[in-house]
Amino acid sequence: MFILLVMLAFATRLSAQNRPVMAFASDTQEPMWVEKIFLRSNHNLQATKMIFKDVDSLRPKAFFILGDVVSLGKSKKAWKNIDRYLEQTVKDSIPVYATLGNHEVMFNTDKGTVNFRKRFPAYDPSGYAVVIDSVAVVLLNSNFGQMPVEAIVKQDKWYTAKLEALDADPAVKLVVVGCHHSPYTNSKIVSPSTAVRDNFVPQFIKSKKAVLFLSGHSHNFERYQMQGKTFLVIGGGGGLHQPLKANNAAMNDMAIQYKPEFHYLQITRSGEKLDITSRRLKPDFSAFDDGYHLQVGQ
Repeated sequence: MFILLVMLAFATRLSAQNRPVMAFASDTQEPMWVEKIFLRSNHNLQATKMIFKDVDSLRPKAFFILGDVVSLGKSKKAWKNIDRYLEQTVKDSIPVYATLGNHEVMFNTDKGTVNFRKRFPAYDPSGYAVVIDSVAVVLLNSNFGQMPVEAIVKQDKWYTAKLEALDADPAVKLVVVGCHHSPYTNSKIVSPSTAVRDNFVPQFIKSKKAVLFLSGHSHNFERYQMQGKTFLVIGGGGGLHQPLKANNAAMNDMAIQYKPEFHYLQITRSGEKLDITSRRLKPDFSAFDDGYHLQVGQ
């Protein structure tokens, strides 16, 4: 009996280890000199390099980046380091998907978008979705200030129709929605995006299978529970760490004790739920560890 229990426990652990992994990060951009006037730097380039290396060691089925991949999308020089990291993921057969952040379209939307799409050819300005192990990841463009009205309307229509189709698809069990700008954040540097709350959040709340909303822009880890659903801010990919306002009733951060400077997410599906782990870089830059865990599902 004892041997049987040991074998079952081992099989359970092995099964968990073999579940397909997805990785998510945001704000991997190199700090700009003007940002350093207001915020403290801390070996940020090294942190981004280590995040890509740690993600690569997981051999995830896909790696998703929620914008601000680089500091200035229009600049070829700004892509130099990221191009090396992406080259390694290609060698290791790890597909990388991304959506635009504000730094990609800064100062020249067209040129920044062209450079972005060279690295991420699957990107679609109307939104796109990727399915991994019965989990659909929907990526959206939240740069509303740089989008013409017709592009916003087109994306909204696609997004609404896509969530309805995913809800009706028996092959899809859960849905994750991601964009760059955070609908909820206590950052002192960037404000919560009312445009994201108006254009993306209602459909996410309505969807039966959508259980997790991810964003960046705020260079922090934050967790919010709104209308019974989970919103995570994961902007710890290498940008300058941002100070936070005191927790409050309107923005009640449920992860108030967990504020790593650099981090990314590891997500696996466990039946009808998602197991979510925030991998944090230790303050001494010695290694990553599992810093925060939660489970979400229908």
